[in-house]
Amino acid sequence: MQKYLITNPESFNDSEKQFYKYLNQVQNFDFILYRDKESLNYKKFAKIFVDVLRKKGIEKIILHQDSLLAYKLKAFGVHLTSKQFSEIRKAKDLNLWTIISTHSLDEIELANRLGADAVTFSPIFETPNKGEAKGIEILEKAIQLFPQIKIFALGGVQSEIEVNKLNKVRGVFGFASIRFFIRQGIIKN
Repeated sequence: MQKYLITNPESFNDSEKQFYKYLNQVQNFDFILYRDKESLNYKKFAKIFVDVLRKKGIEKIILHQDSLLAYKLKAFGVHLTSKQFSEIRKAKDLNLWTIISTHSLDEIELANRLGADAVTFSPIFETPNKGEAKGIEILEKAIQLFPQIKIFALGGVQSEIEVNKLNKVRGVFGFASIRFFIRQGIIKN
């Protein structure tokens, strides 16, 4: 099962020194996303992110929301929000691996139809302020309905308990998380 690390902006609070410290502990995850919705320095930090991780031999570097920036920095791909379905074609035209956040079977169907490579489907497990958990059964249904798109389980993946449950789901591509990697001590907060 693929592991998709989503950065935790609270770990570096828009401090370049803290950001380098954070990146120095990053291992070679299957996919890693630089996501920081608050930073006024996102482009600057995105360049640092791509440069540092590329030097570490990490290939599947994903940037959040900005296809053109991901293209310019030669990132592997872009992770679009659930409000950016109209951006999928643009990202694919830029030859970016394209993933989009989804929260329903209809959104997965739309992402698939528009040519996205993958989706995050959330929340699978209980997670604060993210609505009712979908649960394993709905995740399994999504995988059965849309076998041609890669599905990452997202939301509430905090420990080996959730990962073990996901390991039993046939066809799930992987899981995405912030808290799991912090709680496992893989990334320090």
